[in-house]
Amino acid sequence: MLAAQEKDKMDNRRLWQVTAAALLCTAMVGFAEEAESVSVGVTTDLLSKYIWRGQNVVDDWVLQPSVSVGYKGLTASVWANLDLMGDWVDDGEISEVDYTLDYSNTFGGQDVLGYSVGMIYYDFPNTPWEATTEVYGGLTAALPLSPTIRAYQDLDEIEGTYIQLSLGHAIEKVAQWRDDCYCGVQAGASIAYGTSGYNDGYFGVDDAALNDLTLSVSLPVCVGRWTIKPILAYSAMIDDDIRAATAKSDNLWGGVGAAYQF
Repeated sequence: MLAAQEKDKMDNRRLWQVTAAALLCTAMVGFAEEAESVSVGVTTDLLSKYIWRGQNVVDDWVLQPSVSVGYKGLTASVWANLDLMGDWVDDGEISEVDYTLDYSNTFGGQDVLGYSVGMIYYDFPNTPWEATTEVYGGLTAALPLSPTIRAYQDLDEIEGTYIQLSLGHAIEKVAQWRDDCYCGVQAGASIAYGTSGYNDGYFGVDDAALNDLTLSVSLPVCVGRWTIKPILAYSAMIDDDIRAATAKSDNLWGGVGAAYQF
């Protein structure tokens, strides 16, 4: 009886979360039609694996839709993972929903150094995993390779911090057919460090260490407000103890994404 009541509570909580997110997005889309400063974007990625911070979460095809609404540096987004092949949950079921609130801006009086702060709520429907929340903060420099450093602190399930340094370079137009139809190139690399609490919570490794290295390249094709983006990525766990604690420490994956900007 208690188990059934607890399941009902969890189902009601998830239903409330999905409903609230849908209402928020619907309201903001309607508002966007009246306010030019509001941006709305919808994306869907079809990927051969779901890799998160170097961890192989789903070792088969996944679909990852998301919707975001932005207004003057403040962005709210909802992202989901659908396990298409039943690697983690039943075929086609949602295994994760992330709710993110982010504020990004530059420090006053200059355009070189920017910052971002935010919160991510991770929910895992149809899985035994408990929901958790992270807060984060980061700095970005408008320099060659756009260096960015960001630290994530878990508030619930993991008593540790994940710190990621990333670099990237983009060529917006390597080929162009008309003003609103062109192809570009994007390349990125990141390396991360986990504190002892973070590594212990995820891997059972009670030591602070370098965590993962990730490399990616994509070829976005922009047609009007649409962007179609093939992507190829590789990741590897770095620390020997963490590698030994993960089933698949090296991963190569790819896929294609589609995005529309209202």
